[in-house]
Amino acid sequence: QVQLMESGGGLVQPGGSLRLSCVVSGSFFSIDTMGWYRQAPGKERELVARIISGGSTIYADSVKGRFTVSRDNVKNTADLQMNSLKAEDTGRYYCRALVRARSLSGYLEHWGQGTLVTVSS
Repeated sequence: QVQLMESGGGLVQPGGSLRLSCVVSGSFFSIDTMGWYRQAPGKERELVARIISGGSTIYADSVKGRFTVSRDNVKNTADLQMNSLKAEDTGRYYCRALVRARSLSGYLEHWGQGTLVTVSS
């Protein structure tokens, strides 16, 4: 069974930095896209950044230039470096991965439980 575990959330002041990490564990063949999403109170979940296995990245306009997503295909991890944090970055951050269970199977979507990020003075 595939599991995703996020870590690194917490309380930070505006202008500060946090680094989130996501590790994929369990039995599987490969991981395609890994991504970070967030959900603020009362709002829908939105894409923050995602990275494919080859390293190409996509960012939400609101985080471009401040956030950087990276991955380690050996360790099956994806990190999100968040700099110059703003109050509007507050929310629960979720890791998502498209995982192929076997060599000839399709990719299935998996989500972590999320980690809370609070940006406040």
